Amino acid sequence: MPVNVNQLALSFPEPKRRGGARRGAGRKPRAAHLRQTPHRARPMHRKAHPVHVTLRAGLRILRTQRVARTLLSGLRDSNRDSFRIVQYSVQENHIHLIVEADDTKTLTSGVRGLMVRMARRVNRLLRRHGRFWSDRWHGRDLEGPRQVRNALVYVLQNHKKHADTAVLDPLSSAASFDGFATAIPSGFRSVGPPCVAAARTWLLKIGWRRRGLIRLSEAPAAG
Repeated sequence: MPVNVNQLALSFPEPKRRGGARRGAGRKPRAAHLRQTPHRARPMHRKAHPVHVTLRAGLRILRTQRVARTLLSGLRDSNRDSFRIVQYSVQENHIHLIVEADDTKTLTSGVRGLMVRMARRVNRLLRRHGRFWSDRWHGRDLEGPRQVRNALVYVLQNHKKHADTAVLDPLSSAASFDGFATAIPSGFRSVGPPCVAAARTWLLKIGWRRRGLIRLSEAPAAG
């Protein structure tokens, strides 16, 4: 049977196109406070350098009395001969630490162990399940006296970034810090159990003091 050529010349409507560049397309950027620390290899850590560590939680209750004391007990129990928490401050949804560690592996395992210990204890306290920390921990080696001094001000006086106050923060290690230029107010105490270790690195024991002791009125630089 012969084929009708006209039957082969059927036309079909153009399919609707998908994809391509469109205004407003693509993943929306996250708010600054929700952006995650990139999953990249951490830099090599040297034993002589203290480290400024920041931990961010998914809850804004860290400064409540029961939770704060539970977190601080976790800090205390995380100190080891090769991994030491020397200074700290607890804010509403994050914690700042200055730690010392013998090497990169010890630093990583020490911070991870600390995070697991604190998360388990707080979740048990609150009878909750699920993720406690909102992000990977962030760490920065402090390589010189000026960096260490700036980090000490940032950690010990961090509450001044979040509240208009001139007093020392009881949810910090300020009560045991011996680097203030003048005596701390009589009767001031830090909340919770003593949980810091003595500094061993030259930078954290001696070096930073060459840039001047810290005034009680100092606050972290803006930004």
